[in-house]
Amino acid sequence: MRNGTLIEEIIVPAYEGRSALVRKGQTLYIIDVEGKQVGDFVCFNAGNPDEHVSPVHMRASLSSIRLKPGDGLYSNYRQPLMQLTHDTVGRHDFFFPACDYYRYKVDFGLEQHPNCHDNLQRALQKYNLGDQELPDPINWFMNNALDDNLDYVIEEPLSKPGDYVALLALTDVIVALSSCSQDLAPVNGFKVTPLLMQITG
Repeated sequence: MRNGTLIEEIIVPAYEGRSALVRKGQTLYIIDVEGKQVGDFVCFNAGNPDEHVSPVHMRASLSSIRLKPGDGLYSNYRQPLMQLTHDTVGRHDFFFPACDYYRYKVDFGLEQHPNCHDNLQRALQKYNLGDQELPDPINWFMNNALDDNLDYVIEEPLSKPGDYVALLALTDVIVALSSCSQDLAPVNGFKVTPLLMQITG
């Protein structure tokens, strides 16, 4: 699966987030350890954190709502910060925001449920980006589709244990990944499990 020398390996526990610095030319692997687990992912230019991967700009730059190997992860400056080089699943989302406090309070009446927004902000504190406005994520392995009425239908992920995406850093980037905390809907098959990040070079 992995090309190059392993530089760092980071386990992202269920209901938590982790961050990492990926240097230009290194590859980040995001691995679904047990299967059916979505990973909320954000990415900042390490040299200028005001620049970040932006799903709305990605949709415009790619003229698509799907991701395929060779596609760039475009920023709010309309430049690719990373490139998707390998993908064993082929179904991901870059429309939905990270789940947050209000998602669980408004939709489920819960006050203390873990959420990806807070997981990502906590993870980014390692690089002094915890107070940075959090961009919308790419939701790796999230399986949603449009029905005949162009409404969203969210189903369980297609990913199996060991499935992964590989992302080549086109510049030095700071990334954060949350093991999606949604256990009240089919997003993660009603069960939250760990993810794994591996950086190679």
